[in-house]
Amino acid sequence: MAKHGGKEKHHRTGREKDPGKGGGHGAARGEGNAHDDRPGGGHGHRPAGGTDGDPGRDGDLRSRLRVAPGSGPVDLTAIDPSGTPGGPAGKDQARIETDAMRLRLAELQERLFAQSTAGDPRRLLVVLQGMDTSGKGGTIKHVATGLNPTGVRVTAFKTPTAEERAHPFLWRVRKALPAAGEIGVFDRSHYEDVLIVRVHDLVPRATWRRRYDAINRFERSLAEEGCTVLKVFLHIGYDEQRERLLARLDRPSKHWKFTVGDIEERAMWPAYQEAYQTVLERCSTEAAPWHVVPADRKWYRNWAISKLLLEHLELIDPQYPPGTFDVEASRARLLSS
Repeated sequence: MAKHGGKEKHHRTGREKDPGKGGGHGAARGEGNAHDDRPGGGHGHRPAGGTDGDPGRDGDLRSRLRVAPGSGPVDLTAIDPSGTPGGPAGKDQARIETDAMRLRLAELQERLFAQSTAGDPRRLLVVLQGMDTSGKGGTIKHVATGLNPTGVRVTAFKTPTAEERAHPFLWRVRKALPAAGEIGVFDRSHYEDVLIVRVHDLVPRATWRRRYDAINRFERSLAEEGCTVLKVFLHIGYDEQRERLLARLDRPSKHWKFTVGDIEERAMWPAYQEAYQTVLERCSTEAAPWHVVPADRKWYRNWAISKLLLEHLELIDPQYPPGTFDVEASRARLLSS
C-alpha cells in the first residue's frame, strides 16, 4: 500500500463489493531511537477509548493495551508514545524477558503447525500499522527471530497494481492470509484503504466510509474460520519521528530510506492521527480488537509485541496431535530392520 511519506501513491478505482465472506506511513524500517536509553516510565497508558481493565505488571498485556470495543472516541494525544505500560523497568530487563519469551514462542509456533497437520484450521494474523518510522519492519525482524521461517508469512502491502485496483480492496488481502498452522504478519494492510485514501482524498468520502463495516465483517469471518487476528498500532510521537528522519539524513547508508516526500507528509500528521483515531474507534471489535503500543522506545515496542504474540498464541493453546499409528509395533519393525 502507499507509503505515508510520499514515496508511493495509492490509486483505488476497483469495485467495492468484496466476494466471499464479509464484505502513509513510512515503509517498515528500524531506526536509531533517541529514547532507547531512558529508564522505563509512563505506565499510566490507557487508550482514550477505554481499555479492558488495568491489570498491572503481572496482568496480561493485551487487556492493558486493548482499545475496548464500543467504548467511544479514541484520543491519541492522551496516550504517551514514550510510555511503557506494563513493561519492564528498562532496556536491559526488557532484553532478558524478550529472550526468554522467544523460547516459548518457538515452542508454541511448532505446536500450531503440528496440529494443522491433523486438520486443525487455526492460525494467527498480526496486523501492524503505524506512521512512517514507527518501526514496523524493525518489529517484524525482531519478533521473527527464533521462529521457524517456514511457518511465518510476511506480506508488505505496496501501491496496488493495475490488477489489484481492478478488484475489491480486500481481494489482495485475502490472497496473503496465513494458511492453517502459520503465523502471518502484515506490514501495513487493508487499513490503508481507510487511511491514506482518506487523507489524500483518493476515493470519494462515501467509498472509504463504507469500508469500516466491510473490514469488520471480513475480520469477523476470519475469526469464525479459526484465524486469530492481532492488530497493533505502533504509536510514535511527532518529535520522535523527526529524530528518526534526521537520523536517516545523518547516515549515508540510510539515505535510500529517505525522500523529500517524507517531510511533505509530516505536514499531514493531524489528518493521519484523525484517520487512525477513527480506525481505532470503528474497527476495534470483539472478534479483532486493536492494541495501541507506544513505540518511541524500541526496547519497549519489541518487548510488547513479543508479549502480545505470546499471549495470543497461549489463548489458542495449540497441542501436538496424537499419533495415528501403533508406536510399539512401529518400534519393533524398526528394531528388526
